[in-house]
Amino acid sequence: MNTKLIDWPTFIGALVLLLLVALPLVFYPEAGKEFVNMANDFMTGNFGFLYLLMGLLAFAFLLFVAFSKNGKIKLGNKEAEKEFGTISWAAMLFAAGIGSSILYWGMIEWAYYYQGPPFGIEAGTQEAIQWSPAYGIFHWGPIAWAIYTLPALPIAYFYYVRRKPVLKISEAVRPVLGRLVDGPLGITIDVLFIFGLLGGAGTTLALGTPMIAEGINDLTGIPITLGLKTGIMLLCTIIFAISAYSGLRRGIKVLSDINLWLAIFVLLFIFFFGPTLFISETTFTSIGLIADNFFKMATWLEPFANVEGYSETGFPEAWTVFYWAWWVVYAPFVGLFVARISRGRTIKEMILGTMIYGTIGCILFFGIMGNFGLYLQLTGSFDVIGFMDQNGAPAAIIAILNQLPMADVMVAVFTILAIIFLATTFDSSSYILAAVVQKEVHSEPLRWNRLFWAFTLCLLPLVLMFVGDLETLQTASIVAGFPVIFIMFLLAWSFMKASNEDIKESRNYEPPTIHINRREIVERIRKRRKERSALEALEDKQVDD
Repeated sequence: MNTKLIDWPTFIGALVLLLLVALPLVFYPEAGKEFVNMANDFMTGNFGFLYLLMGLLAFAFLLFVAFSKNGKIKLGNKEAEKEFGTISWAAMLFAAGIGSSILYWGMIEWAYYYQGPPFGIEAGTQEAIQWSPAYGIFHWGPIAWAIYTLPALPIAYFYYVRRKPVLKISEAVRPVLGRLVDGPLGITIDVLFIFGLLGGAGTTLALGTPMIAEGINDLTGIPITLGLKTGIMLLCTIIFAISAYSGLRRGIKVLSDINLWLAIFVLLFIFFFGPTLFISETTFTSIGLIADNFFKMATWLEPFANVEGYSETGFPEAWTVFYWAWWVVYAPFVGLFVARISRGRTIKEMILGTMIYGTIGCILFFGIMGNFGLYLQLTGSFDVIGFMDQNGAPAAIIAILNQLPMADVMVAVFTILAIIFLATTFDSSSYILAAVVQKEVHSEPLRWNRLFWAFTLCLLPLVLMFVGDLETLQTASIVAGFPVIFIMFLLAWSFMKASNEDIKESRNYEPPTIHINRREIVERIRKRRKERSALEALEDKQVDD
């Protein structure tokens, strides 16, 4: 087992931080939960504007870079071919960045906005109905994917253009921080990233596992117990451990491709066998509503909450700020992964491809699955909200699927898709975690290292599930991810500084002047002709003899 490539301070630091947060939550769950929730309320209540500002700036910055001279830079040398085809590339980045959470929220998020709409709108009204399918698309739309894409710029640039075989967040900010990244500051940056990713992964498990358990219960009648949920976690762990161990091409790519085609099948089935016209018109209307109110939605907070007579909703903190914080926690991981799979593409292709393909994918999930559930609610075919309030969101999702033709088949396919979606997120996560704790990554991280992080990703959520505190881990990871906001600004600055310096150097480069002496060249040509003629004459003589 090769251990020389491991960056042990980062490796051990991440595990120590993980234990320092997890053990108090295990042994003192109530006190730990109260403290984490207080920290979260303080952060979202006082610094929500920072998250919203960062989201808008990231979106504007990436559009600027894509259409600037920096966007023309190719990731690799001029002859480098694209490592993955566009479909596989889009499938991998989407599966890594979204996971089974898209199946959960895509199907049911509208119901929360229906009951608690934004802007102080009265619940259940016609205006609330219009906003309920739109806000989910906004939260999972261009700004979310801009936050994801920003870290990919400096990481991909240093890995493929400057050819530094290091996949670390700390290395990506070296142009700004210099040698400071070689000390405790660099380790801290990488450790915070790892902890945020582990907590974010726990969130994905917290959403995905109960939904998969409901699907299995619906198909087989097996009661939903802690044992069933544990079995689901272990099954997903085995799948993504094998995938991560197999590497990018034989594991993650294959699983992501399967995932993509299964998702397309589910979406097309619901679209054509559900209310096709309603889905089309509602999705189209939602896109228009977002386009018309984009900046209002991206900047809406409630600064007048303490003014007498003003009714505070808590919507921005509970949804938009929370989502932006969640994307920030995941952003370095997704950025690292997108950077790793983008060899042969230009910076512009990477930016626009990630933002466009990611947004389109989310529009399809929210537009088709979410609007099918909304249609059932509005027509009275099935009381989704009443069922959800009584039985919970995971059960409501499976109940919505049961309103389709061939319900058993669709629930089975949906459950398999959720398992694979969960696995594709985790195999990408373990791959990147392994890369971050290595000093160098020439091709792929060490196999034992990938396998170690695959099981570590599952271990903490599994333990916390037994004490019923997965949601606290999610909140803790978002609180710990707060410093990543400032790291995001450093990443943008770092990319511009490094790429502009290289562009300037290439423009100032002048090839050495070659002085041509024509008389000397003519004499050399004559001499070579004479030598060639003499050689040919000698060969002819030898043949005659």
